[in-house]
Amino acid sequence: MRRRDNDHQRLFSRRLAILGGGKLALLSLLVGRMYFLQVTESDRYTLLADENRINMRLLQPSRGRIVDRFAVPLAVNQQNYRVLITSEDTPDVDQTLERLGRIIPISGEDRQRILKEVRKKRKFVPVTVREFLQWEDVARIEVNTPDLPGISIDVGQRRFYPEGDLGAHVLGYVAAVSEEDLNGDPLLETPGFRIGRSGVEKRFDLPLRGHAGTSQLEVNALGRVIRELARQEGQRGHEVVLTLDMELQRAAVERLGEEAGAVVAMNVHNGEVLTLASTPSFNPNTFAEGLDATQWRDLVENERAPLRNKATAGEYAPGSTFKMVVALAALEAGVIDESTEFFCNGKLKFGDGLFHCWKREGHGKVDLIRGIRESCDVYFYELAKRIGIDRIAAVAERFGLGQSLDFDLPGERKGLIPTKDWKQAMIGERWAKGETLVAAIGQGFVLATPLQLAVMTARLVNGGKAVTPHLVRDLPQGNNLVARDEVEAGPVGGNPRHLALLRQAMLEVTNHPRGTARQSALDSEDVQMGGKTGTSQVRRITKAERATRVRKNEELEWRQRDHALFVGFAPADSPRYAVAVVVEHGGSGSKAAAPIAKDIMQMLLDRDPARTAPGVAARPSTQLADDV
Repeated sequence: MRRRDNDHQRLFSRRLAILGGGKLALLSLLVGRMYFLQVTESDRYTLLADENRINMRLLQPSRGRIVDRFAVPLAVNQQNYRVLITSEDTPDVDQTLERLGRIIPISGEDRQRILKEVRKKRKFVPVTVREFLQWEDVARIEVNTPDLPGISIDVGQRRFYPEGDLGAHVLGYVAAVSEEDLNGDPLLETPGFRIGRSGVEKRFDLPLRGHAGTSQLEVNALGRVIRELARQEGQRGHEVVLTLDMELQRAAVERLGEEAGAVVAMNVHNGEVLTLASTPSFNPNTFAEGLDATQWRDLVENERAPLRNKATAGEYAPGSTFKMVVALAALEAGVIDESTEFFCNGKLKFGDGLFHCWKREGHGKVDLIRGIRESCDVYFYELAKRIGIDRIAAVAERFGLGQSLDFDLPGERKGLIPTKDWKQAMIGERWAKGETLVAAIGQGFVLATPLQLAVMTARLVNGGKAVTPHLVRDLPQGNNLVARDEVEAGPVGGNPRHLALLRQAMLEVTNHPRGTARQSALDSEDVQMGGKTGTSQVRRITKAERATRVRKNEELEWRQRDHALFVGFAPADSPRYAVAVVVEHGGSGSKAAAPIAKDIMQMLLDRDPARTAPGVAARPSTQLADDV
């Protein structure tokens, strides 16, 4: 019996020991875990606790300015008062909007947009209700804040273009971020943030944006802000310096007036574009604030296409401004020299077709100089018969036509220089010989932009250098700007004697008594301008119209009138500037386009901006305060 009691006692002791050991082990684990959490992981859990207490918010950076070559501001920032709603801070978004609508007007369309954004965005992300509020509206909202849970006033920035429509096609505009733009960057989700949609604003959007700042806010259990703990300001976007001279730009726009057209002026040696005007234009400030349906429809349905940048995206038959290319192709092919003559009696029969000269009675005997000076069509028909379209196309492409110039603005068009292979591939038909004659006077399939015509002229008169145009001093590289390499343009090819001959012919266009642009010679005895007029048809002229001479442009509807063109350069003895002017349906190049080119060239020579480096203020200008 006693032995049995001893066995039970020993068994109990062992069980007690095991149980005690287990409890000790569990206690050790608990102590170890507490040590790990409170000592080893102390910093981590302190941070997690702070994150429950601290709200991090992004601060939008100031968008970089855009200025002209003399530091005149073209795109700046101004204060923008806007009202926001944060869904996590209000029990009923609909009710809050209803109350707010009694203070400031909120349309049904805006309400639908707000509710849609509230559903899509995270609850703590504010949604913009209205922007561009007047101070009186802000005051009324602030007074009623206790009855408007989730409503807050934010002072942001709006993009402002001091020059209005003068540089709209160059600068472009900014607009609100759309769904397609969201790429995970939280900055794009901040209320009121805008990105570039066209022009320089779009091409240089990332460098202009800058880098966001942060604000650390202490919040209570309900998410209300108690105080700001820390703030790190964002980094302002880069300033973009254009090569434009805004005074020249203004003069070009004013000179075009109510016409639809474009003016391009550039430095023939380094490619700096000094003027890039397109009319009619639009006010980019309305895009920054948001267009309504009526405003948008008026712009889109306007037959003069105010939204299109005609300088870089307008494609026109170059007319007689193309004749220098044809002449150079003939000279290089060796089929003519400067003394070769053809007889013009006003028309040329070729195959089954009859090709007319603009001068009905003809020009008589015509050599190269006279052919360009008086723009004899028959002379160039004769050249076309001898050299063919492919030789013409090869020279045209060397001088910047029919190809992208890799310009600094989006939306640049290539124009068109046709070849036999092109027609076969695109239209499925063989090239007709008569089409070469039409192309030789810049008609038919041939298309060029005003920018390309300016580049063509620059390469013809700068000694045959393959200069390329540019509008901005620096180039975008991710979020930064890098200095543009100053590389001397290589040779475009061409006998210097041939190029000198063409310059002489262009000089006589404006300065010879029989030149087609003799009325547009510069008003100076010391400096002369050379050039070439062009008139391109937009419709086929009937036989009856030719017989009766009923073809005055002013008697036709606007859309049926010829386009007017002019290209020019100056000074004649040492070319420094090239200009191209296109007036849509302007009639005659000598009457509509050449006088505009004369005035712009005269102003170019008077101001001589090529002698001043971009970004250096060389004259007094009215500076607008930024971020005010």
